Amino acid sequence: MTIQVFGHKSPDTDSTGSPIAWAWYLSNIRGEDAKPVLLGEPNTEAAFMLERWGLEKPEIISDVEAGAPVVIVDTNNPAELPASVNKADIRGIVDHHKLVGGLETKGPIEIRVEPLACTATILYKMMGDDIAQAPKGVKGAMLSCILSDTLAFRSPTTTQEDKAIAHALAEELGVDVEGYAEEMFAAKSDVSAFSDAELLRMDSKEYEVDGTKLRVSVLETTTPAQILERKDSLKESMKSVAAEDGADEVLLFIVDILKEEATLIVPNERVKGIAEASFEKSVEGDTLLLPGVMSRKKQIMPVLKAA
Repeated sequence: MTIQVFGHKSPDTDSTGSPIAWAWYLSNIRGEDAKPVLLGEPNTEAAFMLERWGLEKPEIISDVEAGAPVVIVDTNNPAELPASVNKADIRGIVDHHKLVGGLETKGPIEIRVEPLACTATILYKMMGDDIAQAPKGVKGAMLSCILSDTLAFRSPTTTQEDKAIAHALAEELGVDVEGYAEEMFAAKSDVSAFSDAELLRMDSKEYEVDGTKLRVSVLETTTPAQILERKDSLKESMKSVAAEDGADEVLLFIVDILKEEATLIVPNERVKGIAEASFEKSVEGDTLLLPGVMSRKKQIMPVLKAA
């Protein structure tokens, strides 16, 4: 059976590009029949990446069959994976997030988790000299993944390995890193076609703290004012999204890539309490400005406390 390679639900650039890269490697270098798939529509930046590098959008699947061989990249959290993932034959996991637990395998597997900013950085290292055989599109996807996850090296998750590999890929592809990153971020920032509910789910993760179930959403943009103009309707939509998704609250952080700060929308008293307990700041009005906050993984989720 063909190995399905996929990342998390609400696929961003890394969860779109890394499955493409690793499926190429498994098929063309290791001789294993593999294909990339997605667990949802790619976001605007990921869609830009696919078009820019002439890559076909992978098939979107809703679940996996029992016994189907799969490789998971860019997550190890069952909440971000297909409902039947533990019935599948998980062959490998490559990730850069903390271990959550809950995945079950049929036997010993290949697993690699490193404290790097991007899954594609790890994949590049795993490919070794074989990366030279990768087509231009695969290399372009990997560069895109790294620039996205590091916010062009602005994110505190960025490591020297991420930088070095991104620059090596850019040099080989003849790409100006800053110019290409600007193109990516412009694509990411254009969210005018999305509904409020789609925005709240676009780049989000389920997270529970002290019994409170949260959907922690992040929108990275160079034009935060366009999103903040929709603040009132977004606050209203948070109620329905939370109810539909079985969460107590939705936390929406709007990350200004250029100013290197985040704005949290505060729709009610409970979110206000969470914000004040977590970030040790007083909330006045319905937003909280968080200077220097860029990373959900490193600066948001680890400090969250229930009200």
